[in-house]
Amino acid sequence: MKTKFNIDAKAHNPKLGFKIHFLVFLLATPIIFLIWYLTDTTYPWPLWSTSAWAIGVLFHYLGVFVFRKNKI
Repeated sequence: MKTKFNIDAKAHNPKLGFKIHFLVFLLATPIIFLIWYLTDTTYPWPLWSTSAWAIGVLFHYLGVFVFRKNKI
């Protein structure tokens, strides 16, 4: 049975991989802050995970759009 979903789509299309990464970041960040708000707001622990993930998204962007390798 053939499927239309290509598991190696990120390897062939880095822009799509970045868009998926950025979308997951945008959708997960409010959920993380909501969990923090509903549980214990004494220490802002989501700032650590969100800032680290944002740095990862930034480097992903730089790797895809700024420092991309030209294919022959």
